[in-house]
Amino acid sequence: MRAVALGSFVLIAQAAHAGPPELYLPLDCTLGQTCYIEDYVDADPGDGMSDFTCGIKSRDGHRGTDIVLQSFEAMETGVSVLAAAPGVVAATRDSMPDIAVTVDTRDKVKGQECGNAVRIDHGDGWQTLYCHMKQGSVAVQTGDWVSVGDPLGLVGLSGLTNIPHVHLTVLKDGKVIDPFAPDADGTCDRQAGQDGLWATPPAYDPTGLFNAGFSTSVPSFEAVKSGAARATTSYTDEPLVLYAHAFHAQPGDLLEVSATGPDGIVFETTIPLEDPQVQLFRAYGRKAPDAGWPVGDYRGMVRLMRSNELIAWRRADITITSR
Repeated sequence: MRAVALGSFVLIAQAAHAGPPELYLPLDCTLGQTCYIEDYVDADPGDGMSDFTCGIKSRDGHRGTDIVLQSFEAMETGVSVLAAAPGVVAATRDSMPDIAVTVDTRDKVKGQECGNAVRIDHGDGWQTLYCHMKQGSVAVQTGDWVSVGDPLGLVGLSGLTNIPHVHLTVLKDGKVIDPFAPDADGTCDRQAGQDGLWATPPAYDPTGLFNAGFSTSVPSFEAVKSGAARATTSYTDEPLVLYAHAFHAQPGDLLEVSATGPDGIVFETTIPLEDPQVQLFRAYGRKAPDAGWPVGDYRGMVRLMRSNELIAWRRADITITSR
């Protein structure tokens, strides 16, 4: 859902200085505590996907690095997107609403997938692009000089996104560069180092969550992987089940699973992953009470934790109606 199209975001400033930029974290957060890296640049030139280590933490055609906040509540408090390197502001956009995109609404952001954004020129053809900022929050103007760590705006939900995060794209002469593997030749490398363009390279972890969803029964793994298990509506007398699809989990990792509805908490539990496989799913739920579930909207939350470190999270929504 979060691949970014860059073509409509036009560069309008000249070079700031020569040489590749040295990058710092473009978000006011602490990795593993208040944010985490979810997706990397897709290193597979074909129809598949691969991150720079030949892992699967990317999406087909993904053109940047996604750093995700720990929750929607964190976004509401206001978390600053920061300049990753010094340079001149080349372009901005600040007019798009903060609306989580669905399959039915993604065409509305076609051509503006980056959402509210800032592009910075670092000189010698190097640029960085910061996407999905909150409407009305962009704090810089074209032509401004910014230093490392200067606030550019706030994390939002504008453009092609359904989760609060900043998407950072690095470009050299208009070509997307993976900041973790700037010299990559279009292929991944299982022995790849992590220095890249970073002043302090963020640690790489192969573990993550593909998705989470509601179902009205415990689904099969094939249905989870294909998406057939996901239900967005159900009836008051049907069971309510929340599932999560994880990859490369480690023994001792925990899945924190919870669901809330019109009357508050429906269920919450922690599922230990004692002997995880390369891919796995877990599900937890409850039968409908005798009087049926209250009609309304329900939200599920899955958090993948390791020794109090946030590895990934996913949200799911379902609407329950009467027959």
